[in-house]
Amino acid sequence: MIDIKFNYTNALNFVSEDTVQSYQQQIDNSFQSLYNKTGRGNDFLGWMDLPENTRDELIEKIEQLAETIRSKSEVFVVIGIGGSYLGSRAVIEALSHHFVQLKENDGPVVLYAGQNISEDYLSELLQILDKKDYCLAVISKSGTTTEPAIAFRILKNHLEKKYGKEESLQRITAVTDKEKGALKQLSNEEGYETFVVPDDVGGRYSVLTPVGLLPIAVAGFNIRELLEGARKMKNHLSGSTRIVTNPVSAYAAVRNALYTSGKTTEIMVNYEPRLFYFTEWWKQLYGESEGKEQKGIFPAGVGFTTDLHSMGQYIQDGLRNIFETVISVEKPGSTLTVPHDSNNLDKLNYIAGKPMSEVNHQAEIGTTLAHIDGGVPNLKIEIPEINAGILGQLIYFFEMACAVSGYVLGVNPFDQPGVEAYKKNMFALLGKPGFEKETKAIRKGLS
Repeated sequence: MIDIKFNYTNALNFVSEDTVQSYQQQIDNSFQSLYNKTGRGNDFLGWMDLPENTRDELIEKIEQLAETIRSKSEVFVVIGIGGSYLGSRAVIEALSHHFVQLKENDGPVVLYAGQNISEDYLSELLQILDKKDYCLAVISKSGTTTEPAIAFRILKNHLEKKYGKEESLQRITAVTDKEKGALKQLSNEEGYETFVVPDDVGGRYSVLTPVGLLPIAVAGFNIRELLEGARKMKNHLSGSTRIVTNPVSAYAAVRNALYTSGKTTEIMVNYEPRLFYFTEWWKQLYGESEGKEQKGIFPAGVGFTTDLHSMGQYIQDGLRNIFETVISVEKPGSTLTVPHDSNNLDKLNYIAGKPMSEVNHQAEIGTTLAHIDGGVPNLKIEIPEINAGILGQLIYFFEMACAVSGYVLGVNPFDQPGVEAYKKNMFALLGKPGFEKETKAIRKGLS
């Protein structure tokens, strides 16, 4: 039994049920291509079996290292970009205290590096690390991706100066390729503790590998529950591919139907701030998987009610090429009611005594109705609460739906050829050897 409910009733004023159901054959074909590994990008389908094929020995190794890191660190730095950090950050921030990382057992604060090239960001991180005991994990298949490679070079240097060469080696974990690449070579030479990024799992699908599991475990959260949630979703989805019973089939069908009708932007909406980075993970998953061959739904994200005071006007009255997918959380993790005020100058006594969660929920319903009236289709994903198991279900749900939806769209959802375009220009502008022709062409174009 899964805990996720998907409802697209509020999209049926914009696309008919018959139109949604007309995608059934394409959905069936997509599932068949995935299960039989006959579709485009079929050499990157290892993520499909992670929930049940992740070995106990690997889980135990991750848990043991996590405890060691937790025992000697005030800070744990995750160095990575894209799928190398977004999945773990999504889970960690969804399960953490909003203001302080408080868990059952005190452990390190998880910070991030290598996801940008900001000098100020990295300099201020070093200021913190000067005063704190820390360990780090560097996550990169190749070890040469510019942003994390720069961050690792700087932090490795900082570690060695702070702790000495020998001690620093015990504070570095590498998550990288099994056999090749610069980071793998360095790990072998230096003797770092290492974990493998499976060859058949792309970065944005890697949260249930050591890429995500190690940081999540170091943060103090139960990776077994996360994997068990994903396994529940996997088993549920394998029962039937019918749109009326399979939430992945329904989500893939309705979003493609809306896209065909001209709704080219999907806005992920949450009403809980702790889901901010889950939305960021979702944006990468869908943007990098579907945005190619001049096709694809543009993935955007907002946090309500906050963004109703910034993006709300556009969503209500702007260009009508958008639809919303709302993650609705039934139960909060705490209880807080609105107090009564005898002066009532703010005129809020009409909600005095009501839980904040009820106010938030009614805001969600009111916003949904307003946006539907304004021409914005609304899809709803309901979950009872936020915990590791349910996050595992959500992760596998969105990964599977992305793969199915990408096949329906007619693209390879497992490559990212466009990502390399900016790198060539950057390398040329920085004077990287081998890019002399590009450098001349850019300088000529800028002159």
